[in-house]
Amino acid sequence: MDPMTIGTIAVVAVLALIMLRVPIAVALIFVSFVGIWAIIGERPAMSMLSSVPYKFAASWTLSSVPMFLFMGYVAYHSGLTRGMFDGARAWLGWLPGGLAIASLAGAGGFAAVTGSSIACSAAIGRIAVPEMHRQGYDIRIATGSVAAGGTIGALIPPSILLILFGIQAEVSITKLFVGGLIVGLISLALYVVAVLVTYFAAPDRLPRAQVGSWEERWAGVREVWPVLVMILVVFGGLFSGLFTATEAGAVGALIAVVVGLARKSLNWDAFKESAVDTLLSSGSLFMIAVGANLFTRLVSLSGLSRWIGNGIEALDLGVLGILILITLIYLALGMFLEPIGAMLLTLPLFLPLIEAQGIDVIWFGILLAKLLEIGMITPPVGLNVFVIHSVAKDFVRLEQIFAGVLPFLAADLVLVVAMLASHALF
Repeated sequence: MDPMTIGTIAVVAVLALIMLRVPIAVALIFVSFVGIWAIIGERPAMSMLSSVPYKFAASWTLSSVPMFLFMGYVAYHSGLTRGMFDGARAWLGWLPGGLAIASLAGAGGFAAVTGSSIACSAAIGRIAVPEMHRQGYDIRIATGSVAAGGTIGALIPPSILLILFGIQAEVSITKLFVGGLIVGLISLALYVVAVLVTYFAAPDRLPRAQVGSWEERWAGVREVWPVLVMILVVFGGLFSGLFTATEAGAVGALIAVVVGLARKSLNWDAFKESAVDTLLSSGSLFMIAVGANLFTRLVSLSGLSRWIGNGIEALDLGVLGILILITLIYLALGMFLEPIGAMLLTLPLFLPLIEAQGIDVIWFGILLAKLLEIGMITPPVGLNVFVIHSVAKDFVRLEQIFAGVLPFLAADLVLVVAMLASHALF
């Protein structure tokens, strides 16, 4: 059997195994090993299986992942992020659709600590959705705003998705973080516009909340200021060049522990739970990334990436046409696969094409993060939607949440079109 056929069968096999609920890491590693064996033999395949995980895990940059995860878990388990929504509500609740806007602002702040969409949706959803329900908000917008707000976690640093992209594509993580912050804040602004448009179209769906007193506002500031200081120190140092990504994660983790101890909110149980969660999450991510590295070797050996690149170039779509085609593919994949798995599965196929077309890899990484996070709120497998349903299933149906995210999906698509247009023009 020729290498191209083996590569094609491997891609189909991985997708089939994932659809059968086989863990992505297992599917990637197993299929890659068998495919490499079929192309170049048993001994080279065994050699790759033993060397690739070590070389990947020995990456210094990769150590930023558990550091940022530990920072987020310590902040979460010690209650440092608990006041995010309350603080945002005190300052923003008076606006039209103020509680929904406060939910988005709280999600943005939480994202800057954890970098996780699912954790962001779960944490803010537990607090914000019941509160908006009590205030008489249309449950569709109440849940949709939190589900959409959680997607900001893939863009605002420390985005785990962007860290892994930077490692795989061998580009600056700091530059990815800067671009992700800009696009994340634009996404947040567009989400606020979506809430305001919904309010002025039907004010009864989003009743104004009671204006918070100045005492409540300053109480909110006192509650979240340690987190804000931590964010400023970590990312100020990172963007100024004082820290590398790994050092920034370590500094953030240390500050989270010190603040938690100083406030007496971090006890041994919370510390242990944070460490265990970090190990489990890091191990899961690293296994997927190791599988993706093996899959990259298989795709390269089979010549499949060159064949795909040549095939797309033969269509004579131009750079913009190629970007639109890739955008549509990722929007479709996002409906069925979780973001990190979808990214690591497809980068070996598309990254050589992107580089060959002279497309800026940093810009593409940020676009990719945005596209994959849109999949977190699109049916049938919008993970953020299912997370929100799990915390509010007593008073909301799944289809109502999917209806509620539609204004925010429209805002996302406007941003994607603007990014593609900007690339075409500039």
